Amino acid sequence: MSRVLVPLAEGFEEIEAVTVVDLLRRAGIEVCTASLDGPQVTGSHGITVLADEALDAVLAEDFDMIVLPGGMPGARHLENDARIISLLRRCAAAGRYTAAICAAPGVLAHAGLLDERAATSFPGFLDADSAPGIRLREEPVVIDGTVATSRGPGTALAFGLALIELLEGVAARERVQERLQIPG
Repeated sequence: MSRVLVPLAEGFEEIEAVTVVDLLRRAGIEVCTASLDGPQVTGSHGITVLADEALDAVLAEDFDMIVLPGGMPGARHLENDARIISLLRRCAAAGRYTAAICAAPGVLAHAGLLDERAATSFPGFLDADSAPGIRLREEPVVIDGTVATSRGPGTALAFGLALIELLEGVAARERVQERLQIPG
């Protein structure tokens, strides 16, 4: 079974975090939400959640993927946390997946993980100067090797489903997607 870490910082985007966690768990993927600070974390729209663990408690663990929700100032807190940058670099060096949505692809760029890659973000959070050779895209979800990025709250469902496919395959994605009753 795949294991995924979703770090939560004060000011995270609730739709992005909760949607991704929910979808991954529906697929049978083990997801650990980890708070940067205390056990309760309040999102950018005032919704407070209880994280599964404190980040310090899982620093030595290995995960198949790290998913960063966006939101402000949550993404800025992730970017400024040396533990997050270290975890992302360790995950990437091991050939595992890193993923970010909305403002959080900027954290991947800050960690040096978007160099020479295609990526997307909420408009204005990545530009040509964000990473050497970055190829900016406007698609809802962009996957380049072991890096997945997405645009924002409205793309969270597509992003979560794409992450399921990366970790568990097309059949797992289709099984979850079918039960969602997505129109059109």
